[in-house]
Amino acid sequence: MANRYYAGGEARAARVHDLFAAIAPRYDLVNDLQSFGLHRLWKRRLVRLAECGPGRRALDLCCGTGDVAFALAACGARVVGLDFNEPMLEVARQRAASEVQRPMSKVGGPITVEFQRGDALNLPFADREFDAVTISYGLRNLADLDRGLAEMERVLKPGGRALVLDFGKPDVALWRGAYFGYLRWVVPVFGRLFCGDAATHAYILESLRAYPGQRGVEARMRAVGFVNTRVINLLGGAMGINVGERPQ
Repeated sequence: MANRYYAGGEARAARVHDLFAAIAPRYDLVNDLQSFGLHRLWKRRLVRLAECGPGRRALDLCCGTGDVAFALAACGARVVGLDFNEPMLEVARQRAASEVQRPMSKVGGPITVEFQRGDALNLPFADREFDAVTISYGLRNLADLDRGLAEMERVLKPGGRALVLDFGKPDVALWRGAYFGYLRWVVPVFGRLFCGDAATHAYILESLRAYPGQRGVEARMRAVGFVNTRVINLLGGAMGINVGERPQ
């Protein structure tokens, strides 16, 4: 039976919006449980690869509850977190109220992030505005992956870096089968227990089947103009980080 939160074409955005509105209150908890806390390590690596320190400006797309945006800000960057889902942004803003009570960032000064609502396919920013653009577990959900990548490239400064963290497709067939089995049979249980609906997390596997995976994303990054592209496989390719730069 098809997952009611998954659709192709023009209906995609509305379905994804409904999904994240449903899971926003328990999003962070379920992420910790289903990844055994490893998503935090993967996001830290993404932030290190962004190389965003003081004086740099970063954009975190599909920012959700703000994990990556806060981590970028802790490195000293000026950060905008953008998402089209208001319930997720509300959680991020609630977190921001407590984030600023923490010690200063690694380079001094308070941790601050500007959160705003917007469409990753039509970014409300000028060309060449950011030193880094990140997107974690969001590219897979866009109605038009290529347009999303092109928008990331457009708002980057020359030499700026784009980074994509998402579920991957392992090259080793045996591991891929075991991993897909986990996504099919175990992960939906978290959706049922914590969101009252198994379909919210069964969506992950269905969307991943239609996603090109880290190898496909690398090819598409090159196609829209990124250079120095590379793939970093995590957990045997179960997760992947794609890196690319806007030409100088």
